[in-house]
Amino acid sequence: MKESDSTTLLLRNARLVLPEKIAEQASLLILGDRIERIFESSTPNISADSEIDLNGFTLFPGFIDVHIHGAVGFDLMDATAASLNRISGFLATRGVTSWLPTLVPATVEKYNQAIGAIDDFAKVNSSGARILGVHYEGPFVNTLQCGALHASDFRSFSKGKELDDLPRLNAPNVCHLMTVAPEVDGGIELVRALSGSGWIVSIGHTRADFATLDQALAAGARHMTHFMNAMAPLHHRAPGPVAWGLARDEVTCDLIADGVHLNPDTLRLLLKLKGADSLSLISDAIAAAGMGDGEYEIWGETITVKDGRTSNSHGSIAGSVITMLDAVRLMFSLDASESEIALMASTNPATLLGIDDDCGSIEEGKRADLVALDKDGKVRLTLIGGKAAFLGVR
Repeated sequence: MKESDSTTLLLRNARLVLPEKIAEQASLLILGDRIERIFESSTPNISADSEIDLNGFTLFPGFIDVHIHGAVGFDLMDATAASLNRISGFLATRGVTSWLPTLVPATVEKYNQAIGAIDDFAKVNSSGARILGVHYEGPFVNTLQCGALHASDFRSFSKGKELDDLPRLNAPNVCHLMTVAPEVDGGIELVRALSGSGWIVSIGHTRADFATLDQALAAGARHMTHFMNAMAPLHHRAPGPVAWGLARDEVTCDLIADGVHLNPDTLRLLLKLKGADSLSLISDAIAAAGMGDGEYEIWGETITVKDGRTSNSHGSIAGSVITMLDAVRLMFSLDASESEIALMASTNPATLLGIDDDCGSIEEGKRADLVALDKDGKVRLTLIGGKAAFLGVR
């Protein structure tokens, strides 16, 4: 261990949302970038290089956003290392400690530009939220379920050569996730090829029937993207992706909890039917997030934001302008418990990405990616790898 990694930080007087319980009066010792010890005491008899008194604030594992297109005026399809750094810094102020830049269907040139920027960001000494990899939302999705995506850039799959046009990140130990519609030409072969190459496969922008979805599950697709949005709706005589997602216990789903994409009562119902251990929160935020109402040029068109709702020229919802913190606050308002919030905002996304042995919960030996919230749901501290990325504690 490097000498610089041996620094200790003690967080006193915290409520800890642990995997199995809430520790009402506790402290946490951080060594380098790791959680060294958890104390069931608010004032343990131990010294550290530095201390932060959390004054009873609640400490959650840091939020992980696996679906975000941009924020604070920057779109990922036009990203640079500098703009990614700005987004990461903004996300840290909202309790997000790691994220997956999400790319919309585009030309090969645009994909190469975006992937190159993410690779360049890996060389930046950033104090913001970590980039864990990349999420391709498409291009192998159903033209009848475009949502805000441009169907002109959608593709089908035949002999695998199409994957050669999708650049991968050069950095080691990064995640590659793709949202696919398994009913597209060659869709099941695509799922099998992606899974066999180490990709995480999620089902979305789809009208697939049960039989096709079961084939996709067998081929390696075990998650669903922004569940109920951009997929065929539930119908009692034609059970499609919504019914399938609810019926298959081994399938997990992510949700845009902004009160627009899904009605709050629908969110309550999904929490009851699927359970917090099968749901992840996402933002699906676009470049307008953090910018307020107005008109924005994004993805080659004008997207209007009014009262927190996005719409494109066709009147369709075009992503969101929330952060994970907003989603967390909404779920709290729907009576989700702190333990359920930790699962949906942190643990389950980490499990989806296969990094839950390293982060996503408050446990000894795991990364010190943490966020402290006060009773009003305001971020008071964000730690990323044991370092303060945002400090609002007095």
